Amino acid sequence: MRLFVYLSFDGTLYHGWQVQPNAISVQQRVNEALTTLLRTPTEVTGAGRTDAGVHAHTMVAHFDAPDATDLSQLCHKLNRILPPDIAVKRIVKVRPEAHARFDATARTYHYYIYTRKNPFRLHYATRITYPLDFERMNRAAAHLLEVTDFTSFSKLHTDAKTNICHVSRARWEEVDDDLWRFEITADRFLRNMVRAVVGTLIEVGRGRLSLDDFKQVVQKKSRQAAGDSMPGNALSLVEIEYPAELFEVNPSHDAQGEQPLCQ
Repeated sequence: MRLFVYLSFDGTLYHGWQVQPNAISVQQRVNEALTTLLRTPTEVTGAGRTDAGVHAHTMVAHFDAPDATDLSQLCHKLNRILPPDIAVKRIVKVRPEAHARFDATARTYHYYIYTRKNPFRLHYATRITYPLDFERMNRAAAHLLEVTDFTSFSKLHTDAKTNICHVSRARWEEVDDDLWRFEITADRFLRNMVRAVVGTLIEVGRGRLSLDDFKQVVQKKSRQAAGDSMPGNALSLVEIEYPAELFEVNPSHDAQGEQPLCQ
């Protein structure tokens, strides 16, 4: 049977999600744990890739398991053998053809910045030491909803077949004293896209780029035209959406796979 596993992880100690030949990744740790428990080589396919140091409140991956697998026990056992910085939230049965990456309809990321020195925000937000005009930044961010080609915000030389994305939300909000969050939702994201968008919006906020300049950055379709890529530790994948019909519905969970969280 095909399963979706919902995970969260602190990416500090990992070189991203994707398995790599000479570095430890989150995917590798999950593969190893499932292989141990299912007693057969098992690999998960994630909904996307996160770069080194990037976190996830919600990552979804699919894998295949024997039909007799007890999902509640598998969830519990996985959490017992996975390292403390990776947690399984739930495991859900889905249609046999369901794909964690290709069937996702939307993904949401958060990026956090703060301006006053604070050791308790050091690892999960980026400190900015100069004033920012968040109203101007939001006017520029709103333009992203009208954009389809995000080449200017993509890492060069990737294996992406297209740089077309559809952004449905992009906005800065003050969520706590001295803490701002950028939330962006799209059907798909390019490598490094969110951190490049944030870096360019910060150039708008500090007055180095006007709104027209920002629009020209997009139109140039050149990564060199955009701002610097921001540090990965302040970025987190927070939500992934799927069509309800992908999920096997039974009395213990609804059409979106919601069931009691794992312990």
